[in-house]
Order: sequence, then C-alpha cells, then structure tokens
Amino acid sequence: MRTYIYVDGFNLYYRSLKNTPYKWLDLKVLFRYLLDPKHDIQAIKYFTARVSGKTDPNQPLRQETYLRAIQKLIPEISIYYGHFLSHVVSAPLARPTHNQRFADIIKTEEKGSDVNPAVHILNDCWLDKYDCAVIVSNDSFVKRIRKGVLTKSQLPDPIPGTSIYKPNTW
Repeated sequence: MRTYIYVDGFNLYYRSLKNTPYKWLDLKVLFRYLLDPKHDIQAIKYFTARVSGKTDPNQPLRQETYLRAIQKLIPEISIYYGHFLSHVVSAPLARPTHNQRFADIIKTEEKGSDVNPAVHILNDCWLDKYDCAVIVSNDSFVKRIRKGVLTKSQLPDPIPGTSIYKPNTW
C-alpha cells in the first residue's frame, strides 16, 4: 500500500520527545514499527519552523543538526518550513494582587503547521500519490507513540558517511 506520512514536527516534539532522551528519532524506523508491514512508505513530509534560540542559543544548532541527519539518512523525507510570529498579548496573572491582575507577555506561535500539511495532503491525494495518508499531529492522536518504540527508533550516531553526531545534550 503506497503510504505518505505527514508529520507536524512541533506537535511530535512537544507530545512525545520533549524532556526525553528520544529526540534523535529515525522517523522511517518509527513508522515501520507503528504501521502494518503492508505499508510501503513512499514519502515522509516533515513540517517545522526554524527555532530562534532566544531562550537557548544552542537550540537552532541542535535543530539544524537533526534536520541534516534525517535528510542524509532517510531518502523519502522532505522538510517544509513554516515560520514564527511573536506579538504582545495581555494575560491574567496566576497570582493576581490587588494592584495587578494582568501582565503583557510575548506570545510566539508557529504558523504554517496546519495549512501546509493540509495543502500537501490534498494535492498528493488529487495527484493519486498514495493509497494511505498517515497524519502525525497533536490535534487528535489515534495511536500513541510509546517509549519502547521511540527507544528502538533512534538514528545511528554518527550518521553513516557523515560527520553528523547526535547533540551532546540530547
């Protein structure tokens, strides 16, 4: 069965990978574990945005290292970039005082992670590129990704034939 996989990278990260040792994730191996063997993975479309490094200056380097690694190791993968928008919003305080009930905060949102995959899913369907579309999103998980599968789905370190290594802090 011709299978295309559409991954919302930020939802995958925040739902299954953040604060774990499993960030060096081999997406193709992961989906081989999660899907029935009848699925022939023809494409993995990974949707993300470049992180800024405002809170962690090494975060963009780690992200870029990971993206380079999966591009080298997984020929079926394509990466599509959205972007971040930041703006000031007023939010209620967790512990309001008689003088202050709200504070201005900077809210950062990733844009493109919903629209970009939807456009690709529809276009690929219209072009008859797949028999099955797998959508990885935090919006509605039907199948949870368990730690055992994440453990068995790690990229090699280093990526063969390259000087790409798993970041030390991962």
